[in-house]
Order: sequence, then C-alpha cells, then structure tokens
Amino acid sequence: MRQITEAIAGGRLKSGDKLLSHRDLSEQLVIAPLTVKKAYDELEALGFIQSSRGRGTFVAANLPQPDHEADLERVGQTARTLLAQGYLAGLDFDGVVEILKAAHTQITEKETA
Repeated sequence: MRQITEAIAGGRLKSGDKLLSHRDLSEQLVIAPLTVKKAYDELEALGFIQSSRGRGTFVAANLPQPDHEADLERVGQTARTLLAQGYLAGLDFDGVVEILKAAHTQITEKETA
C-alpha cells in the first residue's frame, strides 16, 4: 500500500495507469498473493485504485479529495514524531532535514529500470 500511494503522490503512477495483477506483484515482491490482494482491496476501498473484472487494476480516474485541515494535522503530528525520533537517535535538525530530502528524492524520482 505504501509503495503504491507513494508512487501516486510522487507522480510515478497517474490516473488510469494499469497495475500489475496481485499475483504478478506478489511474485515480484516475493510475498503471499493474498497479502497483495488485501492491500489492493484496501486501496480500492480508499479510492486510490479501481479493479475491472477481465481488464485489470488501475489507478483511479478520480483520486480521493484531500481533507486539507485533517491532512495538515496528520503531517504536523508525523513531523513531531519524526523530529523526536531523530533527536533520540542523536541527529540534529539539519540531519533530520537531510533524511527528509532523501525520502523526497525516493518518492519523486522516476523509475529507470
């Protein structure tokens, strides 16, 4: 779920893009097919993907509309948690920012393989 939502957020997956079948993805990730199916089911329930029998699974044409106020609150809480964990690990603010920059690159970089 995380990988798919990050790919959508980072622009690597766009509305209408076809996803691998849950069986093919499970083989690629070396995890149980049922695990991928459950993740796909949850992503579909959240509105990120759509399944069409006989056609496959696609990134939803109309992605869920964000609740900006709730999203900002979640991001703020996550930021506080990240900073606390960074400080406990011996990092300073700039060290935490470097980790954020690396994560940004990972989320937004286009796959080259």
